[in-house]
Amino acid sequence: MSSRQQVLDVLRENARQNVDDIARQTDADPEEVEAIIDELESDGVVRGYRAVIDWNQTESESVRAAVELNVKLDRETSYDDVADRIAKFPLVESLHLMSGDYDFLMEVEGDSMREVSQFISDKVAPVPEITQTVTHYVMDSYKEQGIVFGDGSDDDRLSISP
Repeated sequence: MSSRQQVLDVLRENARQNVDDIARQTDADPEEVEAIIDELESDGVVRGYRAVIDWNQTESESVRAAVELNVKLDRETSYDDVADRIAKFPLVESLHLMSGDYDFLMEVEGDSMREVSQFISDKVAPVPEITQTVTHYVMDSYKEQGIVFGDGSDDDRLSISP
């Protein structure tokens, strides 16, 4: 495995580690690690660093939704064209081209169900190539970006004994 891939793996696991810690984990010099990180950022491989937040542990009342989008393309329009248009909206947290029953999976976050619903009906659904939207509101989150939420001790299921 290349040093570049090793640095990426460490950053993905915990981007808050300092250069010296990453160097120890990858058996590289700190200067080499710093150069690799600079290169990854300038090449656009590493696009940012974000915290994984368990919103249930905060006082935030934001609403998240997963939205399935179906599109019909014409000769002049590609999936990339549609994605570029949709990704520019601030409420869109992520957008993925999918295989299967729908074309795009869009993750949206807003301050209320009304804001999310209006955004989808007023901004997304009118895009000419979009033929259908199916919205699923997130009720609770148990794992995000590989990190499990909760300590597992609040299992309130009834135990069943034979």
